[in-house]
Amino acid sequence: MEIKKKEFTYKGLTVEELKKLGVREFAKYLRSRQRRTVLRQFQKIEKFINRSREKQSKDKRIRTHQRDLVIVPQMVGMKISIYNGNNFVLVDVTGEMLGHKFGEFAPTRNRVKHSSAGVGGTKGTRAKAKK
Repeated sequence: MEIKKKEFTYKGLTVEELKKLGVREFAKYLRSRQRRTVLRQFQKIEKFINRSREKQSKDKRIRTHQRDLVIVPQMVGMKISIYNGNNFVLVDVTGEMLGHKFGEFAPTRNRVKHSSAGVGGTKGTRAKAKK
């Protein structure tokens, strides 16, 4: 028995069908908040797509500080470095990311790694801290 890998669809459309749509037509398939953002920023999104295609053809890295851009189908398959306030985080854009913003995939804060208490942190080590 052969196991078929399920093809990704977004609202019943494959990524190839979505790529044929323009940015404004794709906005009709988004939820209201994302739709509003895309319709207000569609020129900014199209400008980013055109620049990134040029950079891809020249084999240059795509780097951006624009964390508020909504991911549209034309970006699927790109490798984009998104600035998180300290450095650039490399992100492979997949179909599951459609409708989300760049900033969601480049966290600005690191996870806290708790370890044992330091000197003076507990009653047992308080005496050592006074010396």
